[in-house]
Amino acid sequence: EEMAAYRLYTVMPALVRFVTQLTNWYVRLNRDRLKGLEGGDDEAETGLQVLYDVLLDVTILMAPFTPFITEYFYQHLRKLQPSYAQSADGGGSSNPVCPGKSDSVHFLHTPSYDETRLNQNAVEAMEALQVIVENGRNVREKRNISLRTPVKSVTVILRNPSANVVESINGPLKGYILSELNAWELVVVPKEKEHEWVTLSLTPNFNVLGKKLGKKMKDFKGFVTGLSHADAVAILEKGTLDFEGLTITAEDELISKLSFSREGSQWESTSTPEGDVVVAVDCTQDEAILSAGKSRELINAIQQLRKAAGLDLKDQVEVFFEEAAGITVVEDAVAGNVGAFEAKFQGAVPVPKKFAPEWSVVLRSDVVEIGGSKLEVSICRPSVAGRDGSTEDVRYFLSTLEPSKAEGESEMKITLDGKEVVLKRGVDYWVNTVAKLRDTKTVSWL
Repeated sequence: EEMAAYRLYTVMPALVRFVTQLTNWYVRLNRDRLKGLEGGDDEAETGLQVLYDVLLDVTILMAPFTPFITEYFYQHLRKLQPSYAQSADGGGSSNPVCPGKSDSVHFLHTPSYDETRLNQNAVEAMEALQVIVENGRNVREKRNISLRTPVKSVTVILRNPSANVVESINGPLKGYILSELNAWELVVVPKEKEHEWVTLSLTPNFNVLGKKLGKKMKDFKGFVTGLSHADAVAILEKGTLDFEGLTITAEDELISKLSFSREGSQWESTSTPEGDVVVAVDCTQDEAILSAGKSRELINAIQQLRKAAGLDLKDQVEVFFEEAAGITVVEDAVAGNVGAFEAKFQGAVPVPKKFAPEWSVVLRSDVVEIGGSKLEVSICRPSVAGRDGSTEDVRYFLSTLEPSKAEGESEMKITLDGKEVVLKRGVDYWVNTVAKLRDTKTVSWL
């Protein structure tokens, strides 16, 4: 209707909001899924198909407003359509118009809207997730806590949430919230325990009650703002409040707001302007939290090196780091978060550079600062590790051996200077440095 009347000023803000939702939420929350790191190839294909369909529809919708950039997008997107082959020999300018076949985005009809396909429960749950995440980020900013530093817990108090919202936040959406806020625990406070965390306050809706109360407004304000949490909850549940012969409707004539009231300096909180959602964060910064934060900084440094080296997501590397003499800030952090590195880098764990084989090939290295300590971080091609004290000939052989060939063998027979030599896996060689350090217990934390 708005498009037909060419009221562009009402359509564009809605389109911009939609694109913001697409990029800041759908793509961001699904980035591991789209890369095939979460759910496997089938999930990645489903996510990419959805993203493609949405991008094509948005390109068509925005064509009247941004004709040139959308034409550029369309010329790339159309190549993935089955009908693209029909565009040859003048078919792209013929009827019927069809995405892929048609030569220009401006030939296409506006996509039709099917309201029956809207999942209202999913929309409601995602709106709650966004409110929680945005308020959680605000809390971090208030305490100046970087997103790379984890927090112990995030506690959420929702005013009269639906069962769908509670189930979604405690279920399929919980992992997204924990990831976005870099938190270890998420707690949704049940209604019966609300009073332990927040205070419900009521204030008059002056715009509505002004004429109704007149001179009684001042007395009413004092009365209603002095109510206890339990009394305020009871009034909202009842729906009405009697005051000097007048019946006040809670839904229209009162404004309710939740305020965080739990004691403790470790807590920082914020609430929505409407006061219906409170998000509180346990900001305790103990050694475990600080260690996890340093590990996340190291993970980010490694990812930047991988990107600079032009590596694909599935390309495996070994990671080594070197701190100044007598400094073990990063090694201590890695020691306390081995599982996080194994999960992120396909089992690879950064280890001190002094353990790297002499034949390691450095793909990329850089000096970074983590936790106030400067160190060199290097990513290297995977290589076989040898026993300390091996002969020069054995070391040379191992330097030419691909880890994939050594992985399936328990021993290898080779000839050196005319003599047959048997090399045993786990004794003379290992498929990588981490396996060697773990087997030999050279590093206690592996």
